[in-house]
Amino acid sequence: MSLFKARDWWSTILGEKEEFDQGCLCVADVDNSGSGQDKVIVGSYNGYLRIFNPHPVKPGDEVQPEDLLLEVQLREPILQVEVGKFVSGTEGLHLAVLHCRKLCVYAVSGTQGNVEHGNQYQIKLMYEHNLQRTACNMTYGPFGGVKGRDLICIQSMDGMLMLFEQESYAFGRFLPGFLLPGPLAYSSRTDSFITVSSCQQVESYKYQVLAFATDADERHDTEERKLSSGKRLAVDWVLNIGEQALDIRVVSFNQGASSVFVLGERNFFCLKDNGQIRFMKKLDYSPSCFIPYCSVREGTINTLIANHNKILNVYQDITLKWASQLPCIPVSVKVANFQDLKGVIVTLSDDGHLQCSYLGTDPSIFQAPKVDSREINYEEMNAEMKELQKIIREATKTQDILPESEKQRDVTVTAEVSPDLDEESVRTCIKRKLLQKPH
Repeated sequence: MSLFKARDWWSTILGEKEEFDQGCLCVADVDNSGSGQDKVIVGSYNGYLRIFNPHPVKPGDEVQPEDLLLEVQLREPILQVEVGKFVSGTEGLHLAVLHCRKLCVYAVSGTQGNVEHGNQYQIKLMYEHNLQRTACNMTYGPFGGVKGRDLICIQSMDGMLMLFEQESYAFGRFLPGFLLPGPLAYSSRTDSFITVSSCQQVESYKYQVLAFATDADERHDTEERKLSSGKRLAVDWVLNIGEQALDIRVVSFNQGASSVFVLGERNFFCLKDNGQIRFMKKLDYSPSCFIPYCSVREGTINTLIANHNKILNVYQDITLKWASQLPCIPVSVKVANFQDLKGVIVTLSDDGHLQCSYLGTDPSIFQAPKVDSREINYEEMNAEMKELQKIIREATKTQDILPESEKQRDVTVTAEVSPDLDEESVRTCIKRKLLQKPH
């Protein structure tokens, strides 16, 4: 067994012939248990929503049924799941589920079971928003500096940002020069939205600029209506990375400056708040997903990057610290805390292979195979040993290479002369035969 392999802590296969993508995985204490233990929330394109509470299992054992807290079919494809403070009047965590034409926010709760089957979990719909445009992805955060609640921003397939202040719709804005949707993230430090356009540029838009820009509903009106209704949407900063981006993450640890991480098709970028490149790493493989997390060394950030070769790479800034083998190609990776084990790596493949693993070098305990034991017959062993010794003694008596019969035999040479030869040739031939005769 290889030491450089992700150790399987818990794993399962979701459904049958279901499809999953980048936004279908989320980890959080969605039921507000207060224990600090994360739950795994998974949504599929087939409309199934599942919530797991993983527990460690022994090698060879199957996943226990009580690990699955909830499984419900929502009848519509699930594009993305997120957990945040989405309900007004409470700071509890709620689950936001993004469908193609609908945004739903649920409350997840559990009731104490009276029998050995354990607790029972259910979801309750708090509110929903019907979307006028087909959604692509979403992000959330304290837009505008609000405290104690999270707002949601949804990016549509035609380039419109739709912002929701919890139960109410706020406004919508079209991104300038839009062609295809890209990854979307929110930076609370600069209060701005960051995306990658089809021009292969990282673009940042301030929330205040979006709020005071021209309303998207008046986009097709006359110029007079446009000028009177608000300002034109302007980008805060732009950085050309020269390739399409797979994902964007904005992180800030230990009250330090936030960093914008962009995973491209061949490069990995770390940007400052103003769009300047802090560092970049050229990748010699095709990445599939990534996630930055806090490092034990101050001033650095660790990043997990998975690739299509089923390898999970751990970087500290741009230095490769660890690489391990995965059983499948993940499309989404998260870092979670379960029970007494912190930093569990949660990966999800496109065909539903969900795994919780950790990095380490646990030795594989080798057990020698059992040997067929039988009783020893000492009399037969002694007789066989005497026979072999007799053969060895007889073989060592003769030291010569050739046998005696061949050594005592004389060599006889016979010379025959053809009668057709002349006298000179006959004499020459007889001399040669005589010379070759041994003395």
